[in-house]
Amino acid sequence: MFKPTSLTYLIAHSRRSIASCRYLGTLVIAEHEGGSLTTSSLSSIEAARFLTKDNSLSLLLAGAGPTLQEAAENAASCHPSISQVLVADSDKFKNPLAEPWAKLVHLMQQKGEYSHIIAASNSFGKNILPRAAALLDVSPITDVVEISESKTFVRPIYAGNALCTIRYTGSNPCMLTIRTTAFPVGSTSPDSKTNPAPIHQVDLSNFSEDWNSRHIKQTTQDSERPDLGSARVVVTGGRALKSAENFKLIEKLAEKLGAAVGATRAAVDAGYVPNDLQVGQTGKIVAPELYMAFGVSGAIQHIAGMRDSKVIVAVNKDADAPIFQVADYGLVGDLFEIIPELLEKLPEKK
Repeated sequence: MFKPTSLTYLIAHSRRSIASCRYLGTLVIAEHEGGSLTTSSLSSIEAARFLTKDNSLSLLLAGAGPTLQEAAENAASCHPSISQVLVADSDKFKNPLAEPWAKLVHLMQQKGEYSHIIAASNSFGKNILPRAAALLDVSPITDVVEISESKTFVRPIYAGNALCTIRYTGSNPCMLTIRTTAFPVGSTSPDSKTNPAPIHQVDLSNFSEDWNSRHIKQTTQDSERPDLGSARVVVTGGRALKSAENFKLIEKLAEKLGAAVGATRAAVDAGYVPNDLQVGQTGKIVAPELYMAFGVSGAIQHIAGMRDSKVIVAVNKDADAPIFQVADYGLVGDLFEIIPELLEKLPEKK
């Protein structure tokens, strides 16, 4: 039987349908280095796959110079889920300052009207996304470890001791930072995508430079060791090493194992190593295949950064140290005796 419907209802229903259709795509804020996407950006793409089954996935790259164009070409064919690569080529983005990047994300949302915007939960993503969210007047969801539905997410709370399920009810875009360890990079090879995604240059003609911060310098440590965030093996030292000189024992062991070097917050605060080696809630979140902890007591904030490691080995002379509660293998002993013995018995790295 025909049921009469008011014109007001039809108009309101149509507006809701049109509004929901407008926001279909996902934008991934990507970081590149040496002409290639970083591992954390590839993890962001893996996370975005849970949101793009029926929607498009756009990748945003920014910077200046030939390495940017090289990174765009590599990104266009690095994953079958990528629909397009958006390139913002300007000296304004040569350094990852939060202000210009946030304005760029705001500009992209005005042009593309994305339903979701994703970045990795590292220093790059956490620097940009909150400011961009403020410009867009939305509340970001940080440290996502699971995407249940398009607006339902899981994130850790209480230093990783509990998981919280969150349903986003705000306006679009839904902005996320994701824990890269929860979305490991798949086995997709660069050649697995036969047709590269199109590359589009972002129009920056109306992009004004009206921020107060400026980039002074960036320093990096030249090392042949793997990156801490993506290494298969991590060797970490704690305050029990007592000095920066003694911490070289950790570095020697890491060199023999082909591992990355990590440190606790206490070791960093004591000046043994730079703070970019800190593992923990306020440092880097890692999930290697093997995590070796020497002289690490096992503070809650440190365990929050390494509890997802596949195998955890702990060495501590205190048999009651909390680190043994999460360790797969534990050895009660003096690290100043155990590490030299390991160095003597381990073969040289080939």
